[in-house]
Amino acid sequence: MVIFMVSNEVEKKDEAKVAEEAPKHVHEKKEHKHVEVEAKAPETKPDGAKPPEGGAAAPVAAPAAAPAAGALPPRPMARRDYKWAICHVFSSKNDTILTVTDLSGAETLAKASGGMIVKADREEGKPYAAMQAAAKVANEVKNRGITGLHIRIRAPGGHGAKTPGAGAQSVVRSLARMGLRIGKIEDVTPTPTDTTKRPGGRRGRRV
Repeated sequence: MVIFMVSNEVEKKDEAKVAEEAPKHVHEKKEHKHVEVEAKAPETKPDGAKPPEGGAAAPVAAPAAAPAAGALPPRPMARRDYKWAICHVFSSKNDTILTVTDLSGAETLAKASGGMIVKADREEGKPYAAMQAAAKVANEVKNRGITGLHIRIRAPGGHGAKTPGAGAQSVVRSLARMGLRIGKIEDVTPTPTDTTKRPGGRRGRRV
């Protein structure tokens, strides 16, 4: 009987130990799981509102490097950077006269004509004489610091021809080839709305 009772007490003690150990084991597992979750939480924080100090410097450095990567070659001179003057071109069948003035027209900077280039009268209105006169004028204005020209072309107008002579186009081409910037090109031929009486009599001009 004593042996049986002792065995029962041993079994009860074993059951009590198992019962006591079981909750502890479960609680330890729960604590272990809880610790694992807490350990993972800091890994997700850098993606949130508080980035690390090293990461904050990257967005600041990127815009600073962008202009250097997209650097453009120096721009050509803007229109306002040129020093402008006006070239008045009188072009008729018999002559081509060039007069360069400042923008107000008050000061004459240079002048030339086809008659100053060629000797024969019939050559004064030809394109060659106009080109040489334009080159002469261009050199003079460049020495004065002029870098751009506005061109005003004038035919005889009035009772005469309303279209410029052969030297007008040659003047424009020659000025552009001499390295001057060409601005506005205007036709300022005087065209009367109601003309005055033409010279000559009723039967025409006497020859």
